[in-house]
Amino acid sequence: MSNTLLFGGSGFFGPVILSKDETIISVGRNKPPKECKNKHIQMDDLNQMHKLDNVEFDKVIFLIGSSNHHEINQKNNMGIDLNVYPLNIALSYLSKRNLKKFICFTTILLYNQKKFQIPVDESQEINPYVNKYVFSKYLSEEIVKFFSKSVPSIIVRLSNIYGYTRLRRPDLIPTIMQDIFEKDNVKIWNDKPKRDFIFTEDAADAVLKLINSNYEGTINLGTGKMTSLKEICKIISELTGKSIMSENKNLTGPMEFVTDITKLKKIIGWEPKFDISSGLKKTYDIMNGYYNKD
Repeated sequence: MSNTLLFGGSGFFGPVILSKDETIISVGRNKPPKECKNKHIQMDDLNQMHKLDNVEFDKVIFLIGSSNHHEINQKNNMGIDLNVYPLNIALSYLSKRNLKKFICFTTILLYNQKKFQIPVDESQEINPYVNKYVFSKYLSEEIVKFFSKSVPSIIVRLSNIYGYTRLRRPDLIPTIMQDIFEKDNVKIWNDKPKRDFIFTEDAADAVLKLINSNYEGTINLGTGKMTSLKEICKIISELTGKSIMSENKNLTGPMEFVTDITKLKKIIGWEPKFDISSGLKKTYDIMNGYYNKD
């Protein structure tokens, strides 16, 4: 019997994947939102991987880790406890389970920001030494590669993901959306950068296709399209009637970034269904429901 496990089903991205396939089994210390009807295996700590001894499964989607740049860059241990150690524990166990596929997620920030050419494909040079967060994601990739002989794996370098959530997130668009509902004055650091924003539902569709593919290795996941933060703010303001002010502060990252998703399209025949306007509208509509429930 073929079953897929998903670690981290109570977070930002996990519930969206679970909602698209109710046969996927959630594993973690927190249950997914009540909207998800998936079976859940309670695991308070990854040192309890033995709880899976009698569970039949052959595929794993691993979402445990942190994407909070600020938090990790302030940590003395470089985020090893959040982004490296959990992978090592999980893969040490899973390497004995004869898996067909393991998927985990890192970041497009690994690409060398001083040398890349857009659109950025998987062959371009990386620079893991930018900061502690990026280095922790690099170490995550190395852990996966170490186990790759016994665990067929896909490392997804994820672009700027956005979508609806009840959680307080460090990501730009979820933060703006939450600020729209919670604050009178909404501000962002700078509206000039252009990025590749992917809606969670599109990303989930791609992940479910990848987990059932024969591909192994590293792959970009984005839309292949670039949108300015100024355009994002304009769309959100039109949806909500609230203005968003740019503070025009200095930024350390590149002004423009977009992923090349040629390989992704070729492997799984996937195209994003949501453009930035429709993705933002669905995000706002659902989050409006969260904040204005009777």
